[in-house]
Amino acid sequence: MKIIDAHAHIFPDKIAVKASESIGHFYDIPMYSDASSHSLLEKEEQIGTERILVCSSALAPAQVVSINDFIAAECKAHPKFIGFGGMHKDFEDYDAELDRMKELGLVGVKFHNDMQQYDIDDPKMYPIYKAMSDKGLKLLLHMGDDRYDYSAPQRMARIAREFPELIILASHFGGYHRWEDAYRNPKFENVFYDTSSSLPFIDRNTALRLIERFGEDHFFFGTDFPMWKPKTELERFLNLKLGDESNEKILYKNFVRVFGLEEA
Repeated sequence: MKIIDAHAHIFPDKIAVKASESIGHFYDIPMYSDASSHSLLEKEEQIGTERILVCSSALAPAQVVSINDFIAAECKAHPKFIGFGGMHKDFEDYDAELDRMKELGLVGVKFHNDMQQYDIDDPKMYPIYKAMSDKGLKLLLHMGDDRYDYSAPQRMARIAREFPELIILASHFGGYHRWEDAYRNPKFENVFYDTSSSLPFIDRNTALRLIERFGEDHFFFGTDFPMWKPKTELERFLNLKLGDESNEKILYKNFVRVFGLEEA
């Protein structure tokens, strides 16, 4: 069984424990691991993960360059990693930094707007999305969270309509704790979903409804490390009992196709 983890977070060793604790405080969920690269690789080895999408979010403009340098360096050091950089709506020379991301080998940008505290469809974001689309960089959005409205599923739908060439990865089945809102969105060919930080909370029927709604070809497996153990998340996913062909698509083949990878 081939597996790609489409959603994991890493931080430099010196802040990996503190970063994991901060994530736990934000969600009021105890973390089981630090958020270092070596801890991620150790946990993923337990399920034989072949590739891992790693990312980190820029909570302030001053963090953008250092985050992108770190993610790129970790991808160079660990061939399993596929890197998404960070960006902030108030970063002045976003166009040049997006070009630099591509030069560094990063393939997309991650936004966590609930932590960044601005709407994903803020008009100030649109020039950034346009530049990303033009440059072929993918967009990874934290989605949902019923405590805030920054990343409401309907906001993502506006982006998908406005930028049909931009590949959007909508995390958490399209809406962390807002799965019914996510279900009401139209299906977009440029939007893909991951299973991260959802299976501990939703029942099998809800998960199956969402997969049927948007199509199994539009889903990736994700763990949201360090929030959850890859081994546990894989067990939860397999407990959906989708069947071998569907499992193969979501665990591996869909990601390979969308990211243009060569199958191992």
